Amino acid sequence: MTGTALAQIFGFAISPIISRLYSPSDFGVFGSFNAVLGIIAAGLTLDYSQAIMIPEQKDDAFSLFILSCISTATIGACCLIVCLIAPTFIQNFLKAPNAWILVLLVISVLANGLNQATQAWCVRTKSFKHTSASQVIRSLSANGTQVCLGYLKGKAPALIFSSVLGDMLATLNLAKVVFRDLRKLRQNIRWNRIWQLAKDYRDFPIYSASTNVINSLSLGLPIFLLTHFYGIAVAGAYAFGLRILQTPSGLILRALRQVLYQKASETHNEGGRLVPLYVKITGGLLVLALFPSLVLFIWAPQLFTWIFGDQWHMAGVFARSLVLWLMFMFCNLPAVLFARILRMQRKMFFFDQVLLAARALVLIVGGIYLPASSTIMLFSIVGAVMNIIFISIIGFALMRKEGDTDIKGILSGMKEGLS
Repeated sequence: MTGTALAQIFGFAISPIISRLYSPSDFGVFGSFNAVLGIIAAGLTLDYSQAIMIPEQKDDAFSLFILSCISTATIGACCLIVCLIAPTFIQNFLKAPNAWILVLLVISVLANGLNQATQAWCVRTKSFKHTSASQVIRSLSANGTQVCLGYLKGKAPALIFSSVLGDMLATLNLAKVVFRDLRKLRQNIRWNRIWQLAKDYRDFPIYSASTNVINSLSLGLPIFLLTHFYGIAVAGAYAFGLRILQTPSGLILRALRQVLYQKASETHNEGGRLVPLYVKITGGLLVLALFPSLVLFIWAPQLFTWIFGDQWHMAGVFARSLVLWLMFMFCNLPAVLFARILRMQRKMFFFDQVLLAARALVLIVGGIYLPASSTIMLFSIVGAVMNIIFISIIGFALMRKEGDTDIKGILSGMKEGLS
């Protein structure tokens, strides 16, 4: 938590400088790049990296790590082929000023996939100091490079290059743990066992990875559709506002995701009850989010103008709307993790299809008939409602599994979780 806090605080503290070195249009291109990268990265490891937590045997877990790396290399090669075949189309889609951004996209895809796999392994082995250090390295290198290149008028390519550099350096730091364990476990690696595990955990690529891709697509939709209907500057204001709002939430969620997933998987494997942990963490996150969300809903436009400059007033207006969605998204972390442990990937897959359709409908109808601020408010309301529904679905599924089907069971779970 400490290392993650330092990383997030540094990134947030340096944002007023970065906001004055880059324009909303620069952040629009950066947002488009991250949206495309996010969609690809969501399925990079076919989500076998998330399955690393589940096996009781360490050898099986490491086999799943290797499977994640193989998947990353395969999809990275496909991405390279697509960039070579249709460079102009992809460059125009990204609104990229030059073709070098395509090279950065391929490098970033590989770095992101390897980062997912190495981070999952570090969490499995409880190497939290390394995951914490990697967050600090990513933040210092990415934000520091953005400032340096910003003074040199690097524009959008500088933002993208800095982000890719941060991912690469963070992954190299995590790789130290993997190489250490590789020496101990390599004699137990069997290709036939790897393929058997690929079959045993096939629900992860079929449903979980597909769900992640759909969810990333729905998160990236605002960038693409806001650019289409309102222009790249509006999309950049949205991307910047979202980045600022997600920084403080990332302070908690990055560290909590790693520890909670490891703890919940361990509890599940040992036959323990998950309802108390689910209620405790979800309720705690909601309480934690209420006050800052209220402050931002009232004063976000003024705060953004004062801290980041006049050109970001629109980002503050968008942030006021987005805080409603992000508050409930902040609380859904236990639901996402526990759904994987319960192997509810199929239900998550269909739920996210509905979410994608709802978000697309709101953005398209809003883009045609409404101003940008109203469209983003509707988008945020849809996101908040869907997150509440999702949290409820997973909570009731847990209670049914563990026999807490009435209000008495819920209260008992809360009492046990808080004790």
